[in-house]
Amino acid sequence: MNTRTVLISGAGIAGPTLAFWLTRAGFVPTLIEHASTLRSGGYVIDFWGLGYDIAERMGLLAAILREGYRIREMCVVDANGKRISGFGTKVFVELTGGRYVTIGRSALARLLFETAGTETIFGDEIVALDEQKDHVAVRLKSGGERRFDLVIGADGLHSAVRRLAFGPQDHFEKRLGYVVAAFEASGYRPRNEDVYVTYSEPGRMVGRVSLRGDKTLVLFVFTDNGDLPLHELAVGKARLRAEFASSGWECPHILDALHAAGELYIDRVSQIRMPRWSHGRIALVGDAAYCVSLVAGQGSALAMTGAYVLAGELARAGGRHDEAFANYENILRGFIARKQQGAERFASAFAPKTSFGLWFRNLVISAAAIPGVARFTFGRDIIDNLQLPDYHWPC
Repeated sequence: MNTRTVLISGAGIAGPTLAFWLTRAGFVPTLIEHASTLRSGGYVIDFWGLGYDIAERMGLLAAILREGYRIREMCVVDANGKRISGFGTKVFVELTGGRYVTIGRSALARLLFETAGTETIFGDEIVALDEQKDHVAVRLKSGGERRFDLVIGADGLHSAVRRLAFGPQDHFEKRLGYVVAAFEASGYRPRNEDVYVTYSEPGRMVGRVSLRGDKTLVLFVFTDNGDLPLHELAVGKARLRAEFASSGWECPHILDALHAAGELYIDRVSQIRMPRWSHGRIALVGDAAYCVSLVAGQGSALAMTGAYVLAGELARAGGRHDEAFANYENILRGFIARKQQGAERFASAFAPKTSFGLWFRNLVISAAAIPGVARFTFGRDIIDNLQLPDYHWPC
């Protein structure tokens, strides 16, 4: 094998998945993560499709099901808490053949990281890349420099590797017009076990779901009115208070709980669309290459799919990166494009910007409970139409 050492930026979903399969193929991967530890909290994801299949091949399915949740209903309420729409998740179970679970994104990332078992550099990041004929020289924020045969950016929507190797984010980012935020509250009441409860007004939505340990996850989606330094905790909290201060339902109580939150996830709802996912010895995977947006519900599964295919093609090509990167794109690009188109259609359903839009959205949600309607309405966006390659791993 000509290529062995691979630096992977990002210890979220795609990075550890890629490290696992590269190790199986005889490569020597190293993960680098700018956070000092694995992240906790955040939000929950609905996990199905090819990502579910890959997790099973990694021997993680039992652990994922143990840590996951079986949400039984999505319920839409009015300002007084009265149910006005919703449907049982049985429709998703039917569309996915029962291979469907809700799990915290951070919990899935931890399981993937633990099974990858690879060298990891925490609390550091890539600040410069110098590609040479036979290696990439990587300069780190800590001041060190290392050489690797390949560098893979698995560092999310705001990828540093993408910025350094391909250009500024605004060259590739397509904003979908919303901001999403999430935090965990301890001891929040009321609780509705295994039910996702949502309340909407024109241009904004808030929902909650009960977690283990007497915790409740709260999710906000609202119209994006411009740039803000959202990653600052105090600024993010202030933005949410301003947006939902006059909202009904449990919003005053939720904002009180937000005050005590030590962590807050908040970011724009965006997609990444690139003409190519590789350049020389540097490639991108997951949200760094083709973010479908958080509200799509499949970002983690698609990140795992991309990581699996990228590792498999590198193994199949014997480390010849040009050949492997080209095959990786050829296999996935059309599939990803369809997922992004579906996600763009779906984004506005979270927080329609007019009263009529809310009424129509709720009507569609109610209709989804009718047998057969769910498959017709959004089945094409849920069911994966890609045959997962079956690689013959050498290790």
